[in-house]
Amino acid sequence: MSVAARLRSALFGVLGLAVAVGGMTAGLPQKAEAAAPEACAALQAKYPALKGKTLVNAINPHTPGYETIDPNDPTKYIGFDIDLGEAIGECLGFKLTYKPVTFAALLTTLQAGQADIVISDIYATKERAKAADFITYLKVFDGVLVAKGNPKGINGINLSLCGAVAAENTGYVEVPLIQALEAECKAAGKPVPEIQLYDNNANCIQAILSGRADTYINDVNTVDGAVKAYPDKLEKATAVTLPYSVGIAVPRNNLEFRDAVMAALVEIQKTGLQAELMKKWNLPAEQLETPKLVLAD
Repeated sequence: MSVAARLRSALFGVLGLAVAVGGMTAGLPQKAEAAAPEACAALQAKYPALKGKTLVNAINPHTPGYETIDPNDPTKYIGFDIDLGEAIGECLGFKLTYKPVTFAALLTTLQAGQADIVISDIYATKERAKAADFITYLKVFDGVLVAKGNPKGINGINLSLCGAVAAENTGYVEVPLIQALEAECKAAGKPVPEIQLYDNNANCIQAILSGRADTYINDVNTVDGAVKAYPDKLEKATAVTLPYSVGIAVPRNNLEFRDAVMAALVEIQKTGLQAELMKKWNLPAEQLETPKLVLAD
């Protein structure tokens, strides 16, 4: 069943309720919008400018479980964020195309008008909110990826990182958190941590596999996936909670679009579809977060 079909099914409960929307012949809708859930039909009426549009989602397609290239079709993308974005589009009446960029270029691509939205496992922070408004949908749990046996004894974003080499994605919130340890390490008479910057998760993981780095700190689901892929070479030292949420980024000057996306996300959560998609992509149920805005002001 497609994401769109699951959304309709979740909101209607039974196929017979679809008749209430109208336009049915022999049990089949005359056109796609006829089968739209009642709540989403109301949102389409409230935000008519979005209906029938094709919008661009900027993504960094290198985070398995969230957004990655479909191994069966390199022209397509799969993952939780992809499904969630399509569900939002289905609810509001628009379709999505995708613009793959580096993680560091996600918000600049949005600001430049080359994308309309960013749904790509990006943490919503006040600093990033200077470039875009955020609508949150997941809590953040990070995992600490290390080589098998954890030879450096790393156990979090703390003094155990002194003298260690951390592979991180350019632009990730973990970078300044690790940099902030420099003063503490020096005060303790220990060498400061070194950071190697890469453009995607795969390169960070490869840095540990090749011995160039000691750790990679990122979303716990990404870390768990790496351990599953290389059980004899990698392990998760620990998991840490960060004071952030994962958010959908939208242009700061388009309040109507922001409000529409948030309203659609609320409806999708009400139906249980987000929880269903999280289960499909092996995301912890407790990671789900009620939508809130993260703004610069």
